[in-house]
Amino acid sequence: QVQLVESGGGLVQTGDSLRLSCAASGHMFSSYAMGWFRQAPGKEREFVAAIARSGSEPAYADSVKGRFAISRDNAKNTVYLQMNSLKPEDAAVYYCAASPFNSWPVTTTHSYRYWGQGTQVTVSS
Repeated sequence: QVQLVESGGGLVQTGDSLRLSCAASGHMFSSYAMGWFRQAPGKEREFVAAIARSGSEPAYADSVKGRFAISRDNAKNTVYLQMNSLKPEDAAVYYCAASPFNSWPVTTTHSYRYWGQGTQVTVSS
């Protein structure tokens, strides 16, 4: 069992940056691939970024590539999402998730077993 708690969301302006954090508690954080997803009102939850167990091989959605960066600190049981050059279309509730699967990259919601409660990101134009 893994419990995930996101933080760092907020209201920013277009072009600003935010850093989301996801703290994990429970068993063997380093044995899970970690991902970030987002869901805007009226839309399906979509993949944003993922990082392998070791911290290598990050994967990104095309819409955030070059602007967002995922990282993890296994010693602190935490995964981060650095978001730069934010756009109004980035506004959503952001969720972190943990996947036990070995295949890579893991980009689908059904591949993730544990989810956080989400943190709101609002981007004003």
